[in-house]
Amino acid sequence: MEGMSKPVIGITMGDAAGIGPEVIARALLEKSVYQASLPLVIGDAEIMRDAFKIIKRKGDVNPIKKVCDAKFRFGRVDVLSPPDGRVENLVMGQINLSAARAAVKYIEEATTLVMKRQLDAITTAPVNKEAIRKAGVYFDGHTEFLAQLTNTKKYAMMFVGGGFYVVLLTTHLPIRRISNFVIREKVLKTINLTKETMESYFNIKNPRIGVSGLNPHAGESGVFGQEEIKEIIPAIREAREAGIDVYGPVSPDILFFKAKKKEFDVVIVMYHDQGLIPLKMADFERTVNITIGLPFIRTSVDHGVAYDIAGKGIANHCSMVEAIKLAAKLSRTVVKNKSGKK
Repeated sequence: MEGMSKPVIGITMGDAAGIGPEVIARALLEKSVYQASLPLVIGDAEIMRDAFKIIKRKGDVNPIKKVCDAKFRFGRVDVLSPPDGRVENLVMGQINLSAARAAVKYIEEATTLVMKRQLDAITTAPVNKEAIRKAGVYFDGHTEFLAQLTNTKKYAMMFVGGGFYVVLLTTHLPIRRISNFVIREKVLKTINLTKETMESYFNIKNPRIGVSGLNPHAGESGVFGQEEIKEIIPAIREAREAGIDVYGPVSPDILFFKAKKKEFDVVIVMYHDQGLIPLKMADFERTVNITIGLPFIRTSVDHGVAYDIAGKGIANHCSMVEAIKLAAKLSRTVVKNKSGKK
């Protein structure tokens, strides 16, 4: 919010039956979070109150109806509860359609508030895609849903962690369909978006971008597939002609090795697990997901609802802490860059 010393971060509570509420509760008991931001939760106040009991830590809740009612006091979490955001008949670790519908409401409310500039950024706790679909909402994931809500056509998933910056060409797709989406236009748009993001979010000017191949050994001159020759290489060539410092296609099995050696500032991978497996091996607990291309900043944890441990008070909150702090940092960077252009 304009005029405030710290950015206001709206944290969506996610699926109440998962670990979202408890990792939020733990994260908001970290003083470093309040030193970096003004956090408020968009969710069910009673669920958040129960979350402090689950983690057996002293914490209170301040139910609010409007952002301007927030007090931002450490130890007393502001919780904004949207209409139809109440969760009923909750059993931890089990699909609950009420919780699923509420999780969608939290995302919608956060989007409305950040678009109205009542929030500076949003950080999202995990949801269950299966539960949301069973509740009657078509949902592929936060990334796609937020793009739909904001009518954003050019967007991508980025992950930051373990010293790596990783952008996904495709998001949540079955493996057998991925090659259908590895097309020249999409590769080129993702390269351009990656460059813009590294410059505007991270102040890395003219970043060195490494692009992976789709197939083993990046297709090995067409022996293991034609996608590199027909789609990826032409896109890279066009981007280089436009002055972008991009390289590839790099064989997927050495892409991260090169990135670790700092040959690239950021890498683009063709599909979800191609990027997420090495990234989570590097630093699973502190990796943060960013949706790039949206008209606002959105960060998220890099894990799911973890029904198997939900309600046990043992969930690690480090990714949530990092997600909130990164949202705050990016907010300040974007504001500073915009003011510098005036």
